[in-house]
Amino acid sequence: MASPQRSLPGLGMLAGPFYLVVSLIQAGIRDGFDLMRHPLSLLANGPGGWVQTANFLLTGFMVIASAVGFRRVLGQKARAASLFLGGFGACMIVAAGFPADPVDGFPLGTPPGYPTSISTTGMVHFVAGALGFTFLAVSCLIASRVMSRRNSPSLARLSLFSGLAVLLGFFGGPMLPSMSAVVLGIWFSVLVGWAWLAVMSRHVSRLTPETG
Repeated sequence: MASPQRSLPGLGMLAGPFYLVVSLIQAGIRDGFDLMRHPLSLLANGPGGWVQTANFLLTGFMVIASAVGFRRVLGQKARAASLFLGGFGACMIVAAGFPADPVDGFPLGTPPGYPTSISTTGMVHFVAGALGFTFLAVSCLIASRVMSRRNSPSLARLSLFSGLAVLLGFFGGPMLPSMSAVVLGIWFSVLVGWAWLAVMSRHVSRLTPETG
């Protein structure tokens, strides 16, 4: 039987795949959704939107649990990285409660194109997303220093690359001229971020001996 300390970081390995599988299933069956035009967060709108809301909530709690596991296993030196990782999870929970505004034909019945204004709910979602990706990137960058001090140069390099990549993908995409580029930038950040969390969670989980 695995110890709680081993199980908590283990949730970090599950969080990304869980989020992506649930999102992609919805993307494939929800009429009008286009992966090249619509961010996954838009799935929280319209009939069946509660599934993506629940997806955000459950994934956010898994990320927070993994952050607690990081702190318990890696100790005081990982405190800041754990706090920022937990902040990322908390932002996902906030984003769940404040869905993004419908845009460009999704859900069905939404006018094509992108609105010139944003609702309060949509603004909270946007701010939560921007903060969340920033917290994730900072967690990666701090983890790079932690892993370097723990004589894990490969994980240190991975964490450094991941932090920079998350920032570049999320904040660099909007500087490009098309919405497809923005969505691709978000996809890049999401995939890199989840991959980093899975690798780090696997490493941390292995540092904790099993009990029972």
